[in-house]
Amino acid sequence: MAHSSLGAGEAEKASRRREIFWGILTRKERWRLSWRGWLLGAVVLVAIVLLAALNVYPFLAVSRPVKADVLVVEGWINDYAIRTAAEEFRSGGYRVVFTTGGPVTGSGGYTNDFNTYASVGAERLIAAGVPRSLVQVIPSREFARDRTYGAASVLKRPLRDRDTDALNVITENAHARRSLLLFQKALGSDIKVGVIPIPNPDYDAKHWWRYNEGVRDVIDESLAYLYAKFLFSPE
Repeated sequence: MAHSSLGAGEAEKASRRREIFWGILTRKERWRLSWRGWLLGAVVLVAIVLLAALNVYPFLAVSRPVKADVLVVEGWINDYAIRTAAEEFRSGGYRVVFTTGGPVTGSGGYTNDFNTYASVGAERLIAAGVPRSLVQVIPSREFARDRTYGAASVLKRPLRDRDTDALNVITENAHARRSLLLFQKALGSDIKVGVIPIPNPDYDAKHWWRYNEGVRDVIDESLAYLYAKFLFSPE
């Protein structure tokens, strides 16, 4: 009986030692990672980073062309992409090419249709060999909100006039996923949108993390895509 009373007394003292300031603060046992746990966590983190590095570029630079006789070229793309777009137009059986884009960067906003990427891109396409009669300039006046969405929105009327139900968009590498998302959002489900990304010749897309330009492309487009997917609203 004495041993039982002693055990109960010790338990009561231990309980009091875990509480101070009249029970306002308590001390409790907790689990924490051992060195093996930290090592396992580090291995899992490295594996996730490597997996993301190997898959983020293919995700962003999605290639998903559809059967269509209308080609859309984002007018801001670089000359290497313009040349490839001209080749795609000649070999893809397209009947017309639309160039899109809003005010040229640095212009302070819309001034006129000639000072838009749609107009600039059209002239570069013509210089690359596309007949002028088959190039239609579709300029956008949007500058403040998402320019890709604004450029896609003004396509509705010319596409409706042509009774178009499918088109392919030419854009640059990691921008493709965002173009596909915003063009489809702007044009609605009645028009099937395909996308053709043109890889940047200045770096190896399979090892983009080895190049400054590749890192900038992937980081910038990843953030821009997340914004367009989850935060951007046309309104």
